[in-house]
Amino acid sequence: MIEYLKGEVTELEPTQAVIECNGVGYSCNISVYTYDKLKKGEIQKIYIAEKIAEDTHELYGFISKQERALYNLLISVSGVGPGTARCILSSLSPDELVTVIATGNDRQLKNVKGIGGKTAQRIIVDLKDKVGNLGIAAASDSGSSMAAINQNGDEAIQALVALGYPMANASKAIAHLLSQDPTLSIQALIKQGLHMM
Repeated sequence: MIEYLKGEVTELEPTQAVIECNGVGYSCNISVYTYDKLKKGEIQKIYIAEKIAEDTHELYGFISKQERALYNLLISVSGVGPGTARCILSSLSPDELVTVIATGNDRQLKNVKGIGGKTAQRIIVDLKDKVGNLGIAAASDSGSSMAAINQNGDEAIQALVALGYPMANASKAIAHLLSQDPTLSIQALIKQGLHMM
């Protein structure tokens, strides 16, 4: 089992990163939260969760052990697979997710694609007693301070499409958000866009 990869980020998209280690490039599925912490061309350490099935071997990469621990808890819940867990971690930062679960805020979980009322309640019931052991503080009202660049809108739309949303809906949501605040970071655009879907 792979614990982590440490190497250069040679490719970076909102839902995927390639980490080169000793000449081998490992493609990792990532959350928007992890994407916001990575920089192309830099040496980074990514914590890995593997999905091994008969016809596939996928790597899921996380910027911290705590984010990976949350992912592993999420996929332990009946009805939550790797893709849904990644959508949740793209919509909510680890501290926000811990707060949502700890306070029983199923309404915020239901805003995530693929999460219905029963699944949201199951996540809260199954994980409420477990999230306190992860060492993640409850959320504070901190926004992203990343400087806006011209490609933010396009990359946010690509990320929403990669997460399963129609191109037309994604484009409309991101255009609306940028009209309200053109300085929004990619992470902020994707997070707010997910709540608008």
